[in-house]
Amino acid sequence: MPHVVGYAPGVYDLFHVGHLNILRHARSQCDYLVAGVVSDEMAERAKGRPPVIPLVERLEIVRSIRFVDAAFVETVPDKLETWQQVRFDVIFKGDDWRGTSKGARLERDFATVGVEVVYFPYTVHTSSTQLRRALDVLSEPLQSAPGTTSPGTPQETAR
Repeated sequence: MPHVVGYAPGVYDLFHVGHLNILRHARSQCDYLVAGVVSDEMAERAKGRPPVIPLVERLEIVRSIRFVDAAFVETVPDKLETWQQVRFDVIFKGDDWRGTSKGARLERDFATVGVEVVYFPYTVHTSSTQLRRALDVLSEPLQSAPGTTSPGTPQETAR
């Protein structure tokens, strides 16, 4: 029986149950699972802002998950280039990629080297992007209503 190496790339920022689900499902479909943790620079290029959690910490979190056999820092956007370094047999992605141009390109590219692309259900109710938006809202300074001042701001005196 062949030894199947799986690869599950992701930013894994603000680690949540959706990340855990992907890693759990991925590990159930391979003999050895490598999690590709996207570098801070690549994440910023792809998402327009750096991750909240630095790479070293994201890597440590992912390495600590029992479904993960090894973690790899992904530093190039080209998944085929990553494949040349890791040599996996199957790549796992969220099904938000299915039916998209980037998903079709991924499938086409990996077909040339015999790598299967497997999509898992995206955990819709939880994502790092949603968590990040909530944090952004919570960290915005309180806006004062018109005609009032923020605490600690001296009010102008009427003349």
